[in-house]
Amino acid sequence: VQLEESGGGSVQAGGSLRLSCTKSGVTYNSRCMGWFRQVPGKEREGVATIDSDGDTSYTDSVKGRFTISQDKAKNTLYLQMNELKPEDTAMYYCASDPAWGCTVVAATSRRWTYWGQGTQVTVSS
Repeated sequence: VQLEESGGGSVQAGGSLRLSCTKSGVTYNSRCMGWFRQVPGKEREGVATIDSDGDTSYTDSVKGRFTISQDKAKNTLYLQMNELKPEDTAMYYCASDPAWGCTVVAATSRRWTYWGQGTQVTVSS
């Protein structure tokens, strides 16, 4: 199983990016998928999660600006990021199939089965 992120890049504050995460090597739909981000020297942070019913969860700092979605037919997870801020600068990772639960709260405490390699997002002021 592989997760491959794409769509990262450099934008100015206020701009938008859409990240994609394509899953290959499986035929089933994941119970839960999520986006995480990490800045060097800091702990990884859960950004957003989505379960198989389409229920979503976001960390407070991105609510109203980011939208997580999925296209099950394409095995692809998305993160639409609007009104980007310099503090959104990080490496963004997608993950799937946590051991339990699916809310973004305590997302980093779960064992996620699959991880992507990450895509860099840089927001300049």
